[in-house]
Amino acid sequence: MHKPEIPRATSPALIDALRARFGERLSTSPAIREHHGKDESAFPIAPPDAVVFPETTDECVQIVKLCAAHDANIIPYGVGTSLEGHVLAVHGGVCVDMSRMNNILAVNVDDLDCTVQAGVTRKQLNLHLQHTGLFFPIDPGADATLAGMASTRASGTNAVRYGTMRENVLGLTIVLADGRIIKTGGRSRKSAAGYDLTRLFVGAEGTLGLITEVTLRLYPQPEAASAAICAFPTIDAAVRTVIQTIQLGVPVARCELLDSVTIKAVNLHSKLGLRESPMLFCEFHGSVASVEEQAQTVQAIAKEQGGMDFEWSTKQEDRTRLWQARHDAYPACLRLKPGGRAMSTDVCVPISKLAECVAQTNADLKGTTIPIALFGHVGDGNFHLAIVVDPNNPHDLEEAERVNHNVVARALSMGGTCTGEHGIGYGKLDFLDAEHGNAVPVMHAIKHALDPRNLFNRGKVVRYAG
Repeated sequence: MHKPEIPRATSPALIDALRARFGERLSTSPAIREHHGKDESAFPIAPPDAVVFPETTDECVQIVKLCAAHDANIIPYGVGTSLEGHVLAVHGGVCVDMSRMNNILAVNVDDLDCTVQAGVTRKQLNLHLQHTGLFFPIDPGADATLAGMASTRASGTNAVRYGTMRENVLGLTIVLADGRIIKTGGRSRKSAAGYDLTRLFVGAEGTLGLITEVTLRLYPQPEAASAAICAFPTIDAAVRTVIQTIQLGVPVARCELLDSVTIKAVNLHSKLGLRESPMLFCEFHGSVASVEEQAQTVQAIAKEQGGMDFEWSTKQEDRTRLWQARHDAYPACLRLKPGGRAMSTDVCVPISKLAECVAQTNADLKGTTIPIALFGHVGDGNFHLAIVVDPNNPHDLEEAERVNHNVVARALSMGGTCTGEHGIGYGKLDFLDAEHGNAVPVMHAIKHALDPRNLFNRGKVVRYAG
């Protein structure tokens, strides 16, 4: 049994030292602190004691050393789009906002890679790449920073074809708790040299060090792309279409499921007129002939499962409108309960268990009294529930916790995970214990080895008292 973590107040002397070094780039304004003490989760706001805005890796070293000298919590911050309380200052401390570290340092077109500072967002990178014939495919929906995406091991709609951040981060520059700068990985496409430290920090959620630079794998822009939508009489029919598509080896780039509740919300939010029934959104990449063949194959599979209104288009404007509607699903669902916040589940199961898991989850939702929408990246077995609650209503929170617990327990019983892409953060600590059991103390040991005083993002991922 580990001792509970004890909040440690940030020393006024530390605030003075940071202000002396960073001037106006150090803020203790209540409004700025509050902004940095919340994310997209339903957790209460937990503002840091100060926010600092570095511009270089060397400045990050100075921040870490000053915080270490005063035993202060260090919370890395991208743009605050996380969903499990990753940026909440639950133990006070200093928030390190990486937004000014937004330079694209190198693009190596011939080698299909690039290196960026931590504050570069995925949209910023792809805008920079648009005339090179390359793009970065990982798309979690929000325009998150690339270091933040690495920290949470993000994935999103394109993961079924291009993988997650785990497969697409080649190397990192990191400031450790003692102020050392290390570089992990490299630009070669494979290496057998030593421990894979890059994979250790990808998904560490800012608890092991401060990522300041990221080297990423890039991909050629596809010759052609087509997007398709298809409505289904039931969720089960839609899910079985996905399973057959994957098992047949159709190289679908994106495959998203939205239930009828989500479609209703999206119609209102994005002013669309989609049939209010379970629906698949798909996208295919390749040559002109291959994307047509892929779309026709999926259309035939969908027809066997009762699919309706199958439409597909290669026009960029149609694809953009379609995927914007999909990305708007989360904010759209918030409109189901004005003033509400969403608790988002994030389970992922083996593809063979997907239909069973979704069916049992859907049955579990029939007795609920709060709005709950089901959607997700079913092409890789990952789906979400957006459980919209009044954060001040104990009944809402109790019901949301019950639903969340049930769906996670169900996924774990099927060989799945409590989080396919959102991470553990503050919200899934108990689920990490349930999923990994005796492996969790090994995570404690790694944390202790790299951050023995528990400086980085206290209270997240593992319960550890430094």
